[in-house]
Amino acid sequence: MTELIRERPGDAPARAPGRRGGGLFRTVGTGIITGAADDDPSAIGTYASAGAKFGLAFLWIAPVLLPMMVVVVYVSAKLGQVYGKGLFAVVRDRYPRWVLYPLVLGAFSGNVIEAAANLGGIGAAVNLLVPLPVPAIVVAAAAVILGFQLLGSYALLRSLFRWLALALFAYVAAAILARPDPAEVLRHTLVPQLRFDADFLSMVVACIGTSLSAYIYTWQSNQEVEEEIGQGRRTLRERKGATDAELRRTRRDVLAGMLFSNVILYFIILSTGATLHPAGQTEIESAAQAAAALEPLAGPAAKYLFALGVVGVGFLAVPVMTTGAAYDVVQGIGREGSLHARLREAKLFYAVIALVTVVAVLLNFLGFNPMRALVWSGIVQGFSVPPLLLLMMLMTNDRQVMGERVNGRATNVLGWLTTAVTFLATAGLAVTWLL
Repeated sequence: MTELIRERPGDAPARAPGRRGGGLFRTVGTGIITGAADDDPSAIGTYASAGAKFGLAFLWIAPVLLPMMVVVVYVSAKLGQVYGKGLFAVVRDRYPRWVLYPLVLGAFSGNVIEAAANLGGIGAAVNLLVPLPVPAIVVAAAAVILGFQLLGSYALLRSLFRWLALALFAYVAAAILARPDPAEVLRHTLVPQLRFDADFLSMVVACIGTSLSAYIYTWQSNQEVEEEIGQGRRTLRERKGATDAELRRTRRDVLAGMLFSNVILYFIILSTGATLHPAGQTEIESAAQAAAALEPLAGPAAKYLFALGVVGVGFLAVPVMTTGAAYDVVQGIGREGSLHARLREAKLFYAVIALVTVVAVLLNFLGFNPMRALVWSGIVQGFSVPPLLLLMMLMTNDRQVMGERVNGRATNVLGWLTTAVTFLATAGLAVTWLL
C-alpha cells in the first residue's frame, strides 16, 4: 500500500529534516487517532446496520474501501504538511469565495450533525450499561469533552485519543464471540455481491461517506500543522515544505491509521452480519437495540463490548468533529486557530468549539432516533465527499501549492479513481431515488 502513494524519487527536500519524535509509538499513535475518529459512532451505526441488513454479503466493502481511505487521507495530510496550513485555509488562498463558502457551510453543518448524532449514540450506549436518562448522559458527556478541549493542551488531548482508540478492539472480540463460519467469511470478503436497488446503494454510499468523511480531511490536514507547531515551527515560513523523511513518516502514519480503521469496520460488519442478519433482525433502531440483540446470539459479553466501543470512540470522535468545525470556520473567514493556543489567544476558535457542542446537545432534544440519524449522516457525508475530494486532488497537483511535492503517478491514479467512484456512487443513488 505504501508503494501506491510513494512520490517521485527525484523530488528534492524542501527543508532540513525536523524532529517529530516518539518513534514507533508516535507513528502508530498519530495514525491511530485519525483511523479511530473515522470509526466514530456514526460509522459504527452505519457498519452495524449494513451487517444486520445484508449479512456477511457486505464484507467485501472493507477491502474495497481501504485503498480509497489511504489515498484520501494521505493527500489531505500532505496538503497540510507541505503548504503549512489546514485544508480550508488552502482553499481560501486558491479559490474564489463562491467555491469556498458553500464548502465551509457544508463541512460545518456535517460536523454539527455528526457531533449531535454521536453524542446521542454515546447516550444510548451508556444507558445500556448504566440505567441513567439519556439526555442527562448526553449533557454530561458534552460537558466533559468541552472541558478537556478548553482547559487541556494539545499534547493531553493527543495522549487521551490514543488510549480511547483501544476501545475499538471491542468489536474484534464481539465478532469472535459470534463464531462465524470461516469459509463463508472468506468467500464474502473476496467475492462482491452487488445489487442495484435503492436500499443497497444507500448503504454503499453511507459506507463511503462515513469512511471518507469530510471531517477526517479537515482533522488530518490540521493535525499535521499542529504537530509542526508543537515542534516550534510557529510561522508559516517555518512550516512550508516537507522532506523525504517527513513524507515517509506521513505515509506510515496514514497507512497504520487507515488499516486500523478498516480492520475495525470489517469486524463490526462481521459481528452483526453473523448474528443479527441470520436471526432476521435486519433493521436496527438504536445502539441499545443493536447491543442487546447480540446478547442472546453471541453471549452477554458481546452486548457490553458493542456498547463499550461506542462510548470509547465517541469520546474521541466528538472533539475531533467540534474542533474540525472550528478549523473550518476560522480558516474560511481568514482567521487562525490552534489547539496549541490558549483560550485567551484564540477566542473565536474556542468559541466556535463551544457553540458547536451546545448546538449538538440541543439537537438531541428534538427526539430523533440516534442510530437512524447516524446512518443518514453517513449518507449526507457521502454526497459532500466528491466535490471536496475533487478540490483536494486539484490542489495537491498545483505546483503553486505543493511546489515539487505534487502527486506522483500512482497517487493520482488511485486518487482520481476514488474521486470518480464517489461521484458515481452518489449519482447512482440519486437515480434510484428519482426512479
